[in-house]
Amino acid sequence: MPNYLVNETSPYLLQHAENPVDWYPWGEEALRLAREQDKPILLSIGYAACHWCHVMAHESFEDEETAVLLNTYFINIKVDREERPDLDAIYMSAVVALTGQGGWPMTVFLTPDGKPFFGGTYFPPTPRYGMSSFRQVLASIIRAWETRRADIEESAGEIANHISRKLVLDGQQTLAPGLFGLAMRQIAQAFDEQRGGFSGAPKFPPSMTLEFLLRQHLRDGDKMALHMAELTLQKMAYGGMYDQLGGGFARYSTDANWLVPHFEKMLYDNALLARVYLHAWQVTGKPLYRRITEETLDFVVRELRHEDGGFYSSYDADSEGEEGKFYVWQPDEIRAVLGEDADLFMHFYDVTERGNWEGKSILNVPRDPAEVAQMAQMDLAEMEAKLAESRRKLVDVRAQRVWPGLDDKVLTAWNGLMLAAFAEAGRALNRLDYTEIATRNAMFLYETMRMGNGRLLRTWKSGAEAKYNGYLEDYAYLADGLLALYQTTFDDRWFSWAQELAEAMLAHFADDEHGGFYDTADDHEDLLSRPKDVQDNAIPSANAMAAQVLLKLSLYTGNGEYWEKAETAVSALYGAMAQHPTGFAHWLCAADFILGEPQEVAIIGDHGLKDTEALIATVFDRYRPNLVAAAGDNGKTIPLLADRPFIDGQATAYVCRRFVCQQPVTEPEALASQLSDW
Repeated sequence: MPNYLVNETSPYLLQHAENPVDWYPWGEEALRLAREQDKPILLSIGYAACHWCHVMAHESFEDEETAVLLNTYFINIKVDREERPDLDAIYMSAVVALTGQGGWPMTVFLTPDGKPFFGGTYFPPTPRYGMSSFRQVLASIIRAWETRRADIEESAGEIANHISRKLVLDGQQTLAPGLFGLAMRQIAQAFDEQRGGFSGAPKFPPSMTLEFLLRQHLRDGDKMALHMAELTLQKMAYGGMYDQLGGGFARYSTDANWLVPHFEKMLYDNALLARVYLHAWQVTGKPLYRRITEETLDFVVRELRHEDGGFYSSYDADSEGEEGKFYVWQPDEIRAVLGEDADLFMHFYDVTERGNWEGKSILNVPRDPAEVAQMAQMDLAEMEAKLAESRRKLVDVRAQRVWPGLDDKVLTAWNGLMLAAFAEAGRALNRLDYTEIATRNAMFLYETMRMGNGRLLRTWKSGAEAKYNGYLEDYAYLADGLLALYQTTFDDRWFSWAQELAEAMLAHFADDEHGGFYDTADDHEDLLSRPKDVQDNAIPSANAMAAQVLLKLSLYTGNGEYWEKAETAVSALYGAMAQHPTGFAHWLCAADFILGEPQEVAIIGDHGLKDTEALIATVFDRYRPNLVAAAGDNGKTIPLLADRPFIDGQATAYVCRRFVCQQPVTEPEALASQLSDW
């Protein structure tokens, strides 16, 4: 018999709708019952693509005896962390404070008024791994609730006070270029010289750090920065974390060699990685990076896009109850499909009888392609064409397998990240199809996620209404994506919407007392605390993204408040950026924007005409992260374009930096010279 999750739209919650546990979604009904019945709350937080969430669900939440304990002694609440990042942030802080580490599934026990007093992550059904069983934990909680209630209440109050402390971002540390040297020393010390990346196992894709390294190379010609970025990008692209057949990246590598992925595929990882591979191609011109960019975006178009234009959230790691089953291969399967081409394919992609993971093979590229071509006595281009045809055949065969579960909800924030990737790729690669996909996505988000008052909603699923208040990351990521789309299409409506979102951030999220922004709006549901996260995690810090958006908008509009708000927050994190750069890399990119004295380029002319397009192409002929560009003649919407006449009736470019402008030019060569001079 279904529980109270049956009417939810989150695929994660619906996965638990048939559990014997009387699950409730987070809401007033469940919280009221806890108060009225004076029962502790079991809060379980996870997400649809989480492998260990599925394991704990099967072992404990589908177990009748465990369900009896839960239903008798607790009010049980299930939360999708992707829909409710506010609850996830608050209670993850509590779990980390209690145990020293966090993760998912997150298991937290709360007093009836929502204060945490005990928590952890995965608990096994029987004692193992040095851990108590979940039922032993439940028995201890029940006993403590009945016999040591006062101690629990006192502890819960202390934890609540701890996680409610306000983070201050109003320091007056002055930004200086020396910051980057300090950060680079820390990054170099953490760098894995053999395998790339900045940690041992597990290895997560360090997208924000790679973006900073590319910027550092552009800033100072830093060869070590480029080396660290390129080695990491190459190892990820050739590893098992990258889907060598279908494109796109898995969440992370469980080993230090980028070989064995945690097979779930997340929208946000692929958005961030597509963008950094694109930038690496722009910096180096190496075909590998362009190929990975296009294959990743093509994967998203093919498998993670709703027909109305929204992007889905993720693919599960599991299919048929087994992690990675969809993706791994055995030699007999490949021989049956490829025939005489099988040996070349298996040699190139490391497929053996023994396998490289649990007796099967994860496709990866352990040898230099040129070396393999030489061993096969083939021309490199000929080999690559043959491998491409083999991949196409195997993709068709793989498509007949049971697919991993799809989390088909659409999240505003993650769509903003992917919008930016498609918009930039459309411009840089001259892929009009990517630009059209980005435009359709922006239209979908405007029609579906924007309320009449200009505020955003968080999540949508086909067949249901969008719901939940938007968070800071929804506003900041989407505004960043819209500015990327504006610089590709120069359609004023995307600029106007980005500015509307920035004004909403300032009006409803700003922490005027302590600096920066809260993660939730001022009219959000009252919770135990108002979270305010500044560190990069799997996705960039929403505060850092908000700062970057405001910096760019300040240059477009001349609004000094935007710049001051952003620079104050960035400056306040000087110490964190210097000491822990891989956790604050998106802030470092914002600092680079500030200290790089960004250029403002106004192109007066009609988008689409030859002379205007020639100037636009010159601006974007390389990766220029510290530049904003506007085109057209609508100075009312975009002040950067105001009061700038045509010269001799031709499209005209105006290049400015820090309130100083060069002479207007009409020729691409003259514009290129001005851009290079600064």
